[in-house]
Amino acid sequence: MKKTARQTAFELLNKIQRDNSYSNLALDAVLEKTQADINDKRLISALVYGVVERKITVDYELSLYLSQPLKKLKPQVLTILRMGAYQLLFMDKIPASAAINESVKLAKNNQAAFASGLVNAVLHKIDSNGLKLPENNRSVKYSCPDWLIDMWDRAYGQENTNKLLESSFGGVETVVRVNTLRTDSESLIEKLSEEGIKSRKSDTAADALIIENGGALHRTKAYADGLFHVQDTASQLCCQSLDVREGDTVLDICSAPGGKSFTLAQMMKNNGRLYSFDVYDHRLKLIENGAERLGITCISTMKNDGSVFNDNIPFADRILCDVPCAGLGVIRKKPEIRYKESAEVDKLPDLQYSILCTSAKYLKNEGILVYSTCSLNPDENEKIIERFLSEHNNFSSVRVLDGHLRYGENTDCISLMPHIHNCDGFFIAAIKKIKDV
Repeated sequence: MKKTARQTAFELLNKIQRDNSYSNLALDAVLEKTQADINDKRLISALVYGVVERKITVDYELSLYLSQPLKKLKPQVLTILRMGAYQLLFMDKIPASAAINESVKLAKNNQAAFASGLVNAVLHKIDSNGLKLPENNRSVKYSCPDWLIDMWDRAYGQENTNKLLESSFGGVETVVRVNTLRTDSESLIEKLSEEGIKSRKSDTAADALIIENGGALHRTKAYADGLFHVQDTASQLCCQSLDVREGDTVLDICSAPGGKSFTLAQMMKNNGRLYSFDVYDHRLKLIENGAERLGITCISTMKNDGSVFNDNIPFADRILCDVPCAGLGVIRKKPEIRYKESAEVDKLPDLQYSILCTSAKYLKNEGILVYSTCSLNPDENEKIIERFLSEHNNFSSVRVLDGHLRYGENTDCISLMPHIHNCDGFFIAAIKKIKDV
């Protein structure tokens, strides 16, 4: 018997909760294998992403009509209630009767028939009363923990924080980077159009295309022919800020899955040496496979821990130090990131600073190093660079992406904001080695 879209979403949500896995990866893996039609796939995606990103809001609404704490409910019952409540509160095109009846069916079909009456009663109450948000509670309104809201308030002000929170819901446009070793923007637009995919040039990043309609890009002939790779505008701007040249020696310290290495190699016109590092062999294989598909030959992969100096790594003209981070700029794509504990995030700056200090040791005189994260958190960003420059008098700050719309004061570094720049939240800073010590 064919699974319904709601049954598939139910199973996925349980798996994400049980395994603490990223929703986008779990969803992609299932959608790749399922025989569901396009409408069912859209419903599955909407339910999975929606329930995850609105969890705090939905749980608050459910708690108004339950006599016991949510944590005492069986996991499958809580998932069913969340799915039903999300449909009633946030999916206007789904009839209330369908949302309620299908939720009751899920209970009966998934060893939760004992709770079918509860599911029916609670969802009917939510349907009758609608969204009942508490006043002045942004955590419930935006489904975001208080610590993150407070941190963004301090860093960016309440107005920006509210816009960041508002921009964290809903779909994200897909952006690809044209493989300039094999084609150009106009030609790729035409080839994608022949395969039913409409695209347009980005106004922000050179050789970037915005995909305007859906479609499995990785199944196109253009993808198989290595004419592009998927890469957000922010990451492309990060690569642009490194200002690589033909013949350079370039290090990509934390490279996997390789998107920035691919863009840098293309910017170098595949002329020079680009070393891509990661701590895991299987992630290095992703880089190698991607480079082969794109026809890139200047990339060499190497297993390496970025926080430990390695005598086998050559000195470089340019270094990209895109460090592991909290990911607070990509909540739109990975909604569960918003629920991280502050203590988990607080551990990162020490590692980030260690990787930056180690990476800087490989830089030639007059060389440039770009430090970046996909996080919006001064402790992971500005404070790391400020500390480094205060402790290394043989380096100076370099202004990045001059001429681009900037957030904040007129500093050398730049923070890209989803609600301002229509891309991932991203931090980019550059430093230059001015002498040996």
